[in-house]
Amino acid sequence: MRKFTIGCAVFFAMAGTTLSQAKAQQKEIAVDLSGGVKLELLFIRNGPFDIGDGSSKSEFEKPPHGVLITKSFYLGKYQITQEQWQVVMGSNPSKFQSPKNPVESVSWNDCQLFLAKLNAKTGEQQGKFVLPTEAQWEFACRAGNTTDYERLMHSSQLKDCGWYDLNSGGRTHPVGEKKPNAWGFYDMHGNVWEWCADWYGSRYYALNLREDPTGPIEGMSRVVRGGGWNDNAWACRSMARGDRDPRLKLSELGLRVARILP
Repeated sequence: MRKFTIGCAVFFAMAGTTLSQAKAQQKEIAVDLSGGVKLELLFIRNGPFDIGDGSSKSEFEKPPHGVLITKSFYLGKYQITQEQWQVVMGSNPSKFQSPKNPVESVSWNDCQLFLAKLNAKTGEQQGKFVLPTEAQWEFACRAGNTTDYERLMHSSQLKDCGWYDLNSGGRTHPVGEKKPNAWGFYDMHGNVWEWCADWYGSRYYALNLREDPTGPIEGMSRVVRGGGWNDNAWACRSMARGDRDPRLKLSELGLRVARILP
């Protein structure tokens, strides 16, 4: 049985994070990766939102339906940068090399190795670093908005919050230069696509799963979200879904990490 607070942006699941536990969490934390390099994360309280787009021309974004994220978590304020990758992995595979730019040219498999080393470096007492699920990613990207506002606005306005084909100059840019969304996350639209944890399923939404969906149990490709520096405005919408072979390394593919609470 679940308690729903009418008129509140948050539904607290009995088995998930309680209100008192959520209030006890720091709104923002910075994890020291050594050498003066920090990883900043923002707290996201569990709650409901609508995933998908009923008006989309893409069938794999339908049907829109309500989803409940039952457990609070932390998510990276920014995309993982090249200096963060370098301090953890000891190398930088990026095409557009600059310390504050998002790391790119990394496969989903590379990201798993990065996460394993990041967890070994920081320990898991305060939580484990993972890739966000597709649902967690869209929950953070929408930031409480019931409609996908960036889909409706003219692309000249999108330039204020994201790097895409009309303003990127054909390359990535330092994270955090554009405006954040309502919850304080930067570069959720454009710059680089962000790998998610899920296997991709073109008809997965048709299952109408309502609590903490994690994608199909198997597949050929992994979910990517957010659009990249070489994509049009449509691909940078909060509900736009992409998929890539988990072995693929492209200059438009990067990541943002989540931290799951213990």
